[in-house]
Amino acid sequence: MTTTPDFAGLLHLIDDRSSAFRAAVASAPALDVRVPTCPGWTLFDLVEHLGGGDRFWAAVVGAGPADVPPADALAVRAAVAAPAERDALLAWSAESTRLLLDTLREAGPDRGCWTWWGRSLTPRNAGGVARHRVQETAVHTYDALVSWSAPQPLPAKTALDGVDEFLSTCVATPAAWPHRPATFDFHAAEGISWRLTVDGAGARHLRLPAPGETSAGPAGQDRAATDVSVSASAGELVLFLYDRLPAGDLRIDGDGELLDLLRAWEPEE
Repeated sequence: MTTTPDFAGLLHLIDDRSSAFRAAVASAPALDVRVPTCPGWTLFDLVEHLGGGDRFWAAVVGAGPADVPPADALAVRAAVAAPAERDALLAWSAESTRLLLDTLREAGPDRGCWTWWGRSLTPRNAGGVARHRVQETAVHTYDALVSWSAPQPLPAKTALDGVDEFLSTCVATPAAWPHRPATFDFHAAEGISWRLTVDGAGARHLRLPAPGETSAGPAGQDRAATDVSVSASAGELVLFLYDRLPAGDLRIDGDGELLDLLRAWEPEE
């Protein structure tokens, strides 16, 4: 069972979450409200950040295969200046999303490009960018809502892929784990679980089989013998991994201090 939408599905989710993001901004009492999940930022800063990111990645994908950030993309990022008036800001945000989606459609999922996740499990191509932008947009939609209203859970389809995407893109690496080897299990209430293993060979993950399901991983990769497990809805797991929810909001079993080490780990590339 895969939780990752196809390329067209990823583009649909970017569009959907971007629209939800703008709706949250449009309903906010003001653009200068503080975003508690992004310390030091206002809602205006959040819009400029997400829209600037869309424009940057459109330029990156449009430049094609590269080993370093393309100069045109860096120039786009340096020149980002969103308009201050709300209606103009929302129009600028919508145009940013359109630029990204048009570029991704034109490129197709397999077109190579530079990415910051050079040695992770996520491919360095337009498909990998689209998958990650879904999660960036979903989490920032949560940020926009929590700045002035009651937060809403991440959509289940987005969140279920979000756990695997985070582990593939932000954690997986061949860089050596500097502590004793450990395993982390993440259990989504929707019935899907993942195991992350960290040791001298780096960090890698796999999906754990559901009860009665045959494992596709190495023998013995079952639900036993893990160092720490985290249980919550898929959306809560994604928000926890992105430091939006504290550990106390989830069920933690085992050595919770390992989670602090994992969050603090910055492997050298």
